[in-house]
Amino acid sequence: MSSRTTLTRALRTLTAGTIAAAAALTLAACSTDEPAASPGTSDDAVAEAPADDSALATLGLDGADARTIIDTLDALPRDERPETLYASIRPDALLVTDGDGEETSIATPDDAFYVSLAPYVNQTHDCYFHSLTTCTGEIQNEEVHVVVTDDATGEVLLDETRTTFDNGFVGLWLPRDLDTTVTIEKDGLSASAAVSTGDPEDATCITTMQLA
Repeated sequence: MSSRTTLTRALRTLTAGTIAAAAALTLAACSTDEPAASPGTSDDAVAEAPADDSALATLGLDGADARTIIDTLDALPRDERPETLYASIRPDALLVTDGDGEETSIATPDDAFYVSLAPYVNQTHDCYFHSLTTCTGEIQNEEVHVVVTDDATGEVLLDETRTTFDNGFVGLWLPRDLDTTVTIEKDGLSASAAVSTGDPEDATCITTMQLA
C-alpha cells in the first residue's frame, strides 16, 4: 500500500472522528432528542454518591447533591459557568461530564422534578434535556411571573415573580407524578405549556413558550 493511500485513509478516519466528536458536543450543548426508552441511566448506574469533579471542586461543589449543584449552576453568570463541565438534567438524574469526557450520574430527589423553561418573544432553540452550562434563552435577567397549576385538581402550586437566570431560563422544582400547566407572563404578554413530572421520559427543558 502506497504512503499516499495510507495518508488518505488516515485523513478520512480523522475527519470522521472529528465530525462524531462535534456531533457529540452539539448534543451535549442542548439535547433535543426525545428518548426512545429510558432517558438517563439504569437504576444501577445512577450514583448515590455525588460526583467528585475538578470543575465542581473549583466551585466548592465536590460532595454536593444534585439539587445543590443544579441550584448553584443556575445562579451563576454564564461567563462563570465552567467551560470544562457539562451538566445535563434528566428526569431522574444529573449527568455531569468533565473535560476528559468522564460522565457521572447523580440521582435527583425522589420527591422533586426539575424543569427549566425559557420564555421568548423572537428567538428560541430546540431542547429536550436541559444543559446547565451551555443552553441559552432570549430573555435574560428579567422579571417574569410564573403560575403552575395541577391539571387534575386545579390547585395552584406556584404563583410568584421570578427573575430569569443569566442564561435566559427559569428553573422550577415541582412535585413528582403530576401533569401541570405552567404560565409565564411578562409585560402584558403570556405563554403556557404543559409540563409533566411523572414519566421517566419527561422533558426537563421547555423552549416553546412564545410570549404573545
